[in-house]
Amino acid sequence: MANKRHKPEEIVTKLRQVEVLVGQGMARIDAIREVRITEQTFYRWRKQYGGMGTAQLKELKRLQKENERLRRAVSDLTLDKLILAEAARGNF
Repeated sequence: MANKRHKPEEIVTKLRQVEVLVGQGMARIDAIREVRITEQTFYRWRKQYGGMGTAQLKELKRLQKENERLRRAVSDLTLDKLILAEAARGNF
């Protein structure tokens, strides 16, 4: 069986579906099986994405991209600084 990577939007939707089914009186385990995920996956997703709406999810993704861009910029600047320091010592 091939592993399927769920998109964050799908994860939030499945978590909401489980909440709705549990609210309608279905047992949590049965609700988890109904949305076709494992219990372990549900609890891992709930820990990471629990209580998040789609707007918050989009903001999280935007911030993660911004963070990655800033990290890349800092690493590039650090590398440039090391190269210049080496050149200033005359070790080229």
